[in-house]
Amino acid sequence: MKNTRIFKMSFATVYPLYIKKVERKGRTREEVNTIIYWLTGYNHQSLQKQIKKENDFETFFKEAPQINPNVSLIKGVICGYRVEEIEDKLMQKIRYMDLLIDELARGKTMEKILRK
Repeated sequence: MKNTRIFKMSFATVYPLYIKKVERKGRTREEVNTIIYWLTGYNHQSLQKQIKKENDFETFFKEAPQINPNVSLIKGVICGYRVEEIEDKLMQKIRYMDLLIDELARGKTMEKILRK
């Protein structure tokens, strides 16, 4: 997995795509935010600051208050790669988020998505 171009993509440009994807399936922005808060430790205010600053994914994850210690429980395939086997830690975090958003869009319960 060598596509490091995504590292420099603005989180603010991808965030509305996450929202659009889940809303088409009857889910909500609040659920997307809950996933992001759980994964990164951001809260409403700090997430809005990241979006307003248009930080790239690299900065978004570098400034994340705390990556959830339960991320090791996230398993699955996204873009043809098993997330638990991705060696680049930044790419792995990005793909964790992608996988969690996909699970939301597919109708999984929040309890299962947040690995409770």
